[in-house]
Amino acid sequence: MRYWLMKSEPDVFGIEHLKRLKTSTWDGVRNYQARNFMQAMAVGDRVLFYHSNAKPSGVAGLAEVSRIGIPDHTSWDPQSEYFDPKSTPDAPRWWMVEVRFVAAFPQLIALDQLRTIPELADMELFRRSRLSVQSVDLRHYDLISSFGKHQESP
Repeated sequence: MRYWLMKSEPDVFGIEHLKRLKTSTWDGVRNYQARNFMQAMAVGDRVLFYHSNAKPSGVAGLAEVSRIGIPDHTSWDPQSEYFDPKSTPDAPRWWMVEVRFVAAFPQLIALDQLRTIPELADMELFRRSRLSVQSVDLRHYDLISSFGKHQESP
């Protein structure tokens, strides 16, 4: 099992959207490194769901990878902001995964708060803050999860 941090803008698709839908595809990723991380995911991998471009930004909850290897159909749609003319159904360039809601934290764990925790000092989030999908060490995942004091979904 691996651990990930996936970022989404809460006004576009936040943890409450995922909670309501229960599962959703993670589409629109247009960074090769983030895409490669998604291609390395496996069903059952754990995810820190991060609200980006928010005031404040931070970890809002937990999700789990429920399906992998899905071609990102938004790259084929000329009307989509994620359209890529070099990607086709026969030769997809972009991929997505499906994630399942696990828990919403009662309170967001803000980026500024995360930065003050010495055990997280070497977290990838602080070095590549703009990358929308990134790997997370188990120790970082466990620590942030415990701070979230979440309640598992039924």
